[in-house]
Amino acid sequence: MSAEPTWTADEMMTIEASRALHGVRSCFVGIGLPSTAANLARTTHAPDLVLVYESGCLGSKPDSLPLSIGDGVLAETATSVVSVPEIFSYWLQPGRIEVGFLGAAQIDRRGNINTTVIGPYDDPKVRLPGAGGAPEIAASCGEVIVVVRHSPRVFVDRVGFVTSVGFGDAPGDRQRYGLRGKGPQRIITDLGVLQPDESGEFILTAVHTGVSVDQVKAATGWELQVATDLHTTPAPSEQELTVLRHLETTKGQR
Repeated sequence: MSAEPTWTADEMMTIEASRALHGVRSCFVGIGLPSTAANLARTTHAPDLVLVYESGCLGSKPDSLPLSIGDGVLAETATSVVSVPEIFSYWLQPGRIEVGFLGAAQIDRRGNINTTVIGPYDDPKVRLPGAGGAPEIAASCGEVIVVVRHSPRVFVDRVGFVTSVGFGDAPGDRQRYGLRGKGPQRIITDLGVLQPDESGEFILTAVHTGVSVDQVKAATGWELQVATDLHTTPAPSEQELTVLRHLETTKGQR
């Protein structure tokens, strides 16, 4: 009988997301899971990674995880602090940032993200936090990585409201819309990794240790296709777990 993993599903997801930043020079960071993964990468294998936050902080190097994009530690440890309009008009929209790290309330088979409403816009069942800078990040970063927990409620066949465009409704939509970036290239979850095929539909390309393909399919709201070269993600190293747990336990501490 194999031993039980010494890490949680969330830890595996965060560590795999941090690994996706190998060789990346700049990353536009969303708060929450994306921020944890990006700071883990900077603290372990990517010390020169430039973290960019929507609040105007460039090159932040927080010792602990920020509580929000307005956390003072981001400005105190930044290489530079600029205005929010400059972040978007000079750094993001011209395509100067390689990777955008985003979360999602809902995401569909073509990588379109909803963080606005569940149900009709004028009379929603749930009103979500909203867009923030995510639509511009999804449009203009070189590529996008989405970090989100896997469930049928999140992974839907088609989002009811498109807050941030992935690959639209059909191949070529991003080009027709005039979007600069390549769009979402990876969705990393607590079960595995999904990547787009040539048509822009996301398929399962990796599972985490102990996760079956059937588990992932059951948590996905469309008929999920599986890559022929499906693999298992490497287990977390002791260093990755130690650094991640330190970041988590010191969150918000100054």
